[in-house]
Amino acid sequence: MSSNTLASTMVDELHDEPPSFFAGSDQSWIELTGKNNPSHDDDPEEAAAASFAPSRPDNFPDGGVKAWLVVLGGWCCLFVSFGWITSIGVFQDYYQSHQLRDYSSSEVAWIPALQAFMMFAGAPFFGKIFDNYGPRHLVFFGTIFHVFGLMMVSLSSTYWQILLSQGICSSLGASATFYAAINSGSTWFDKRRALALGVESSGSSIGGVIFPLMIYHLLPKIGFGWTMRVVAFLILGLLIVGNLTVRSNITPHRSPFKLMEFVAPLKEGPFQLVTLGNFLFIMVNLVPPNFIVLQGQHEGMSTSLSQNLLPIFNAASVFGRILPAWAGDRFGRFNVMIITAVVSAIVVLALWIPAHENATIILFAIFFGFSSGAYVSLSPALVAQISDLRHIGVRLGTNFFIVAFAALTGNPIAGAILAKDNGNYLGLQIFCGVTILASAVAYLGSRNLQCGFKWKKI
Repeated sequence: MSSNTLASTMVDELHDEPPSFFAGSDQSWIELTGKNNPSHDDDPEEAAAASFAPSRPDNFPDGGVKAWLVVLGGWCCLFVSFGWITSIGVFQDYYQSHQLRDYSSSEVAWIPALQAFMMFAGAPFFGKIFDNYGPRHLVFFGTIFHVFGLMMVSLSSTYWQILLSQGICSSLGASATFYAAINSGSTWFDKRRALALGVESSGSSIGGVIFPLMIYHLLPKIGFGWTMRVVAFLILGLLIVGNLTVRSNITPHRSPFKLMEFVAPLKEGPFQLVTLGNFLFIMVNLVPPNFIVLQGQHEGMSTSLSQNLLPIFNAASVFGRILPAWAGDRFGRFNVMIITAVVSAIVVLALWIPAHENATIILFAIFFGFSSGAYVSLSPALVAQISDLRHIGVRLGTNFFIVAFAALTGNPIAGAILAKDNGNYLGLQIFCGVTILASAVAYLGSRNLQCGFKWKKI
């Protein structure tokens, strides 16, 4: 068989049915593969080569020792990255009463906000490195930056020192390890992708339990400096595991950095609305864990009990990371994301607003921790579902770079609302609830573009 005949046959097969690595809608598949695209029609050999490159995982393992070791390493990476970010409420409370007592809550909120921003803003850069070179460089350099940054925090005493070491240096390292883990996990699983990402992301919940408890208990015993050093050594130990186990199932394919490569996904309607939904959700997803300790104390909760609110929140989110992810693989990831977003909005508006007693505040921490936990595991799964996984680093990079600006502004906006209302939390709570509800509408719009409003697993 001639090379032209073989290429034509392969292109025909490609046009008939999307290959197994693409789990998106038919329309998105047409747009991504270039069916009816003149450039592909003119050069069938190029289309065949592009679509059947050796780097494509023809069969996802969906399990096995190697795949689950990647999940283990990813769990460790998310423990020290997103788990660290979800513990930022500890520092809002501590800095306001210690090193930065002369600064307003809104000014202090810029430190955890910058942490969250850097966590997401590194996505395009780290995503491109992942597509070109794989995850090993990302985990290695992420380890160095994350640990070094926290060691510098232990020596910091001024606003700008903390902002640079904790808000930028450490957070860039956390970002590199986060994207290495999330992108790698997506390449080993297909039918159980959301579950695998859910297990990985449960590490962030466990980290969100362990870090606050460590910090609260170590601070009065060994002081701020050595507390941060102990945390840094724990992170180093877990990232050694990450360095040894996190691998991609796709052979890296080097290509030059092109700005339009990151802009191209934004031309797709489903991708636009998923990104909008993620933007709105993350804008307020970190507001309750950042302010719930202060709110509990504002309502008369004892300091010892209020310090347990963040661990309670993150403990509940362990189940929120895994169970909705399992349900997403079974009933449709978009379907489950829409439901959990609506439930999160209801929990904020119907439970957090009237929460003035210890019991109701704790209940809110539990229910919102569970319902909002689905975001970490399902949001990258939604992007992967409408993407060619050979470009997952770039596409997740575009998504999370946009989301970074929501993470940057959410907490300062909430702090400004709180200051304007003279410490009354009602405006902040309404802001959270309405914004999450708007994210559910965006997810529903993306789903509608793919299959309409009829019931379907998607």
